[in-house]
Amino acid sequence: MSSTRLSAMFSIALSAVTLGACQTSSPNPMPTIGEVDLERFAGQWFVIASIPTFLERDAYNAIEFYDAPVNGRIDTTFTFNKGSSDGPLRRYTPTAFVSEQSDAVWGMQFLWPFRAEYRIVHLDDDYQYTIIGRTARDYVWIMARQSDISASDYTRLVEEVASLGYDTGKLVRIPHAT
Repeated sequence: MSSTRLSAMFSIALSAVTLGACQTSSPNPMPTIGEVDLERFAGQWFVIASIPTFLERDAYNAIEFYDAPVNGRIDTTFTFNKGSSDGPLRRYTPTAFVSEQSDAVWGMQFLWPFRAEYRIVHLDDDYQYTIIGRTARDYVWIMARQSDISASDYTRLVEEVASLGYDTGKLVRIPHAT
């Protein structure tokens, strides 16, 4: 096995352990939206801004893609360029497991047996904008169906992130090549 592959596997394992360990309870529960039409939610989402995990730092062109759900399981592909818009492509393929209590709560598994909490905390009626959060309020992702959103939409979504109890000073805007 190549040292690059071993290094990537180690990074994924460390990320899974870190995300799993960060699932501490919070005095204020993280709300989720009501019903989610998972078929409609499936597809491509551009990461507009995030409080990134260590794997995502210095990401460009970040895109999350969700397959249609099958028996509560959603295959996911997360890609981005590292360091610049034409930097090395990084690709991760975690699997999401939809909670029996709510289709807005998932366990995102990068490495078995660890599942990181993944909560759909905002989704507009047209399924064009979403915010994914965590009860620990350590990571958050603002995503849209388009790579570029208006300043007013971005401001509104950042305000929503703040209302959930996040430190928006930690948000990083993700550049996308047009």
